[in-house]
Amino acid sequence: MGGTDSLALIADDIRVCRACPLCESATQAVPGSGAADARLMIIGEAPGAHEDKAGMPFVGASGKVLNKLLLVAGLDRSALFIANVVKHRPPQNRDPLPEEVLACAHFLQRQIAVVDPLVIVPLGRHAAARWIPDIKISTAHGVPQRIANHIVVPMLHPAAALYQPRNMAVLEADFQALGELYRIVLRDAVK
Repeated sequence: MGGTDSLALIADDIRVCRACPLCESATQAVPGSGAADARLMIIGEAPGAHEDKAGMPFVGASGKVLNKLLLVAGLDRSALFIANVVKHRPPQNRDPLPEEVLACAHFLQRQIAVVDPLVIVPLGRHAAARWIPDIKISTAHGVPQRIANHIVVPMLHPAAALYQPRNMAVLEADFQALGELYRIVLRDAVK
């Protein structure tokens, strides 16, 4: 996008976007939040009800689980950038439709270009499908893959632990490994 784009400009563009019907039922847009120089970017599927009210990603029950997982990984949330594939809440938290994902795709691409993270962590099948079409998240979670200039580590969505508590142990193990991988990647990038 060049040197003139910024996360603030992208957020302004997201807030006035009317490219799909999601903006009509949502309270507000949820552009994303975090550090513009983040070396790790977390990408969810779509804002939920709490996120829709707050205008911030991962502040509800899934956000609480994510915060615990970041502690397990030894990662500081304020040093990361967190966004979603779609920027407005789908009605009744339904899955985003392909045309909605497409309408928001350029926003996410711009965010990735500005942040330029070393590691991208898509949470859940719908977010991971942006990099790995037809992904089977139940078997691909936690497995790092080099895609273009990034290491992409698809993960189960934190909500998976809310619906099936046994998934918490899987998420904790994956996030612990993510933290170790991230520190290695960060160290190697400095060399």
